[in-house]
Amino acid sequence: MSNVYAKSSFNVRKMAIVGVLGAISAVLGMTPIGFIPVGPTSATIMHIPVIIGAIVEGPVVGMLVGLIFGIFSLIRAITTPTIISPVFYNPLVSILPRVLIGLVSYYTFVAVKKMNKKTSIIILISIWLSVLAYLSFSFAKNIGLYSSGSMSITKLVFSGILVLITIIIGWLSYKKLNHNALDLIVGTIAGTLTNTVGVLGMIYVFYGRWYVEMMGGDPDLAGKIILGVGIANGIPEVIIAVIIVTSVILGMKKQFR
Repeated sequence: MSNVYAKSSFNVRKMAIVGVLGAISAVLGMTPIGFIPVGPTSATIMHIPVIIGAIVEGPVVGMLVGLIFGIFSLIRAITTPTIISPVFYNPLVSILPRVLIGLVSYYTFVAVKKMNKKTSIIILISIWLSVLAYLSFSFAKNIGLYSSGSMSITKLVFSGILVLITIIIGWLSYKKLNHNALDLIVGTIAGTLTNTVGVLGMIYVFYGRWYVEMMGGDPDLAGKIILGVGIANGIPEVIIAVIIVTSVILGMKKQFR
C-alpha cells in the first residue's frame, strides 16, 4: 500500500514540475523577458527550464518541458508572425530540437559525473575563466560604445553587473558544489547547443536559401551565414544558461545532492 502511494506521489510530483517549468518556458517565449542582452547580441533563456527539469528530475521531465517549449514556439510563430516565422511552422524546426534538449542535457550530465575530481576542477575553472574573459571584454567594449553615445547607460550597467554575477556564481559553484559543478555546467552547455544547433541545423536543411534571402543575405552563402548566426547567438546563450542554471541549482543544493 505504501509503495503504491509513494509511486503515485512520485509521478504527481514530476508532473507538477513539468507543469511549472513548462509554464515558465511559455511565459518566457511569449514575452520579451525571454531575451537578455549580452555583449552585441541578445541571448534567449527560453530553453533553461528544460535543462533544469532534465538535470533535476531526469530525461522524461526534461523532454516534456521541451515539448511544451516547442509547442509554444510554434504557437508564437503562428499568432505573432514575422518574415521568417514560416520556418517554425515545421515541427522538426520548432519542436524536435526542444524535446532533444532534455535528453542531451541529462545524459551529458550523467556522463561527465564519471570524470575524476582533479580533471573536473581544472576544466571547471577553465570554463569560468573563459566566461569571465568574454564578459569582461564585452564590458570594456561597451564602455567605448557608451563613450561614443552608441549605447545606453542601462545596457552598460547591466554588462558590468553580469561580470560581477559571474565572479560570484563561479566562486560559489566551486565552493559549494566543488567538482560536481562541472557535470552541471557541461550538461547545460550541451543542452543549450542542442537548441541552437538543432534549430539552425533544421532551418539550414529545409529552408537554408530562403531563410538567408529573407534575412537580406546572399542565398549562395546560406551555410556560412547560418553558421555565423549560430556562433553569434550560441556563445551568449551558453554563458547566460550556465550562470542561471548554476544559480538555480545552488539554490536547490539539497535536492541536487
